[in-house]
Amino acid sequence: MRLHLCAVGRVRSGPERDLVDDYLKRLDRTGRPLGLGPVTEHEVEDKRGGGMSAEGLLLTRAVPDGAALCVLDERGKTLSSPEFAQVLAMWRDGGRQDAAFVIGGADGVDPAFRARADLVISLGRMVWPHMLVRVMLAEQLYRAATILGGSPYHRM
Repeated sequence: MRLHLCAVGRVRSGPERDLVDDYLKRLDRTGRPLGLGPVTEHEVEDKRGGGMSAEGLLLTRAVPDGAALCVLDERGKTLSSPEFAQVLAMWRDGGRQDAAFVIGGADGVDPAFRARADLVISLGRMVWPHMLVRVMLAEQLYRAATILGGSPYHRM
């Protein structure tokens, strides 16, 4: 199952970019034998200032047709890492070709776009900068692959 990390905004070079790259590289090595990967990043920017609805249109274009859609949103469901891994396994084993993970802009994700999601998750009740959310998502995708692969990386 191909994985797509779709986000409003760009992560420029620096520590956050280095961390995202590191976790995605680890995920590629660990996940591919498990049928997870590769990961493609899709960065979109609304240069005209159209707000959430314009960002929603850009994100819609970034998400592959038929992809399982997971939106990160502060109002979403909180999952444990093993629960998140099981969702990925369920999508993969159910024949999904693609899974897209979406991080919205400063104001969040357009409600109409969010309503189409197969899953809406939260990384906790605190608000996080979008660059760190991308790092945390990349790490959780890698962790999910290690859980599914039986690696000791994730300790219960």
